[in-house]
Amino acid sequence: MFAPSASQAGGLTDVPTGNRNATQPNIPFASARRTAALKSSYDRKFEKVLGVLRRDRRLLSSIKQVAARYKIDPVHMIGAIVGEHTYNYDTLDSAQGYYIKAAAYAGLDISFQYGKEPVEAFVKRKQFARCHSDKMQRNSNVKWSCYERVWNNSFRGRTVDTVSYPNQTFNQTFFQPLFAGQSFGLGQLTPLTILKMSDRVHKVSGFEKLEPSDALEIYQAAMDPDKSLHYMAAVIQDAIEAYKDVAKVDISTNPGITATLYNVGAPWERAMRYNRARQQGKVRWPEENYYGWLVNDRLKDLQALL
Repeated sequence: MFAPSASQAGGLTDVPTGNRNATQPNIPFASARRTAALKSSYDRKFEKVLGVLRRDRRLLSSIKQVAARYKIDPVHMIGAIVGEHTYNYDTLDSAQGYYIKAAAYAGLDISFQYGKEPVEAFVKRKQFARCHSDKMQRNSNVKWSCYERVWNNSFRGRTVDTVSYPNQTFNQTFFQPLFAGQSFGLGQLTPLTILKMSDRVHKVSGFEKLEPSDALEIYQAAMDPDKSLHYMAAVIQDAIEAYKDVAKVDISTNPGITATLYNVGAPWERAMRYNRARQQGKVRWPEENYYGWLVNDRLKDLQALL
């Protein structure tokens, strides 16, 4: 039987540690294809990124410092890095490579638009009226999440005002002007995620708030580890808050769940769906996906880095 935790007495229930699934959930085909193309394996990629982190004491020190600032366990950040570079990215040779790539973007003329329409103009259309309330506009995460939902519901894969829009994500459509990839840097962050977390990072770390017109700065935030670690921590902190506020459960006790949410995104919507399903008796705890399953399964290896 489940024993109430100390936090439950204060209105929160700790999610139990470990995986809910006895075996790893299915890994997406795209990840398997990338790994096969490299003539590699998940185990080799996992061990490689672990080795990089083990050698880079400066990076580990930065992770600990940033995690403390955002009041999260640094193992959540380690889990996100390991998961991304095991499944969703080719390899991680060194953090220094990301500093070099970040510097290479300096001076490039980057803008976020579809066709010739900048995203700033696009989101002023009437379909986005619900997103323009003072309450929505006060929080960058709320604002850009609203824009993303309207895109999915009203534009994605549709023809609107004689313009055909692709059946792809808001980020892919407006925020990929130069690069084929969808995410970048140590934490494999998207430009849209940077925009969502802008207010949180400004509040906690004092970085300047970012808008789409700051395209180069957004790519720098994703690529430069000195900046991207703060946005990674913000994403994780936001997910933990979502499940506390919406479902009254504390997922900070389970790095596999925070890693899953880092991978799939939309933590507030997922927290609401989980809460509804739990109230209907369909589920008991949030469950990890293939990515989070690895983090929990190899948690001792990750914690040993710290």
